[in-house]
Amino acid sequence: MEVILLERIEKLGTIGDVVKVKNGYARNFLLPRGKALRANETNRKVFEANREKIEATNAERRSGAEAEARKIDGAKVQLIRQASNTGQLYGSVSARDLAEALEAAGHKVARNQIVLDRPIKAIGVQEVKIALHPEVSVTVTVNVARSPEEAELQAQGKDVMAEMFEKDVAGFIEERDETLEPGEIAPEPAAEEAAPAAEEAAPAAEAEEAPEASEEKAEEA
Repeated sequence: MEVILLERIEKLGTIGDVVKVKNGYARNFLLPRGKALRANETNRKVFEANREKIEATNAERRSGAEAEARKIDGAKVQLIRQASNTGQLYGSVSARDLAEALEAAGHKVARNQIVLDRPIKAIGVQEVKIALHPEVSVTVTVNVARSPEEAELQAQGKDVMAEMFEKDVAGFIEERDETLEPGEIAPEPAAEEAAPAAEEAAPAAEAEEAPEASEEKAEEA
């Protein structure tokens, strides 16, 4: 389907462009949201007759969005959520959650202005795009953690999960015997302790056998 764009659409075009899109995209998104008109002869005439007004309205909206962008751009929000030892959240952080967090921080943002491809499902820090206008967007930093202390560490640039993993792995690393050849396995401690004991017992046994042998020779004589 061909449509006439009434505002800039990313990867499609800007105001007045006639573009071809999939029927479902036009019917379910562009047309019902007033972002485009069907590209027929009647609508072309209507658009041209109102083009100046449409562009003026868009410029006014863009100006307001730019003023708001200066306040929001670079904002940081913190969300404390329960998560497993692997950092996976028990649930997720959605666009609605982010809108509420931004509003609590003094930034009024509509849920549909938050560009979130998929809900956040793990702790960490990430950048999220906010589209205040088709031609104006900003980025905010979202810090999701299990506690304020953990959030502070993440804000400092520390990878909490990586550090936790390193500590866990360190607990399973055995000390390396530098005297061993590559591929050689160290003997069990018990075997090492038993060897000296056996060596000490051998002379004692020989000493006990010696008198017995002397007695036997005396009897034979």
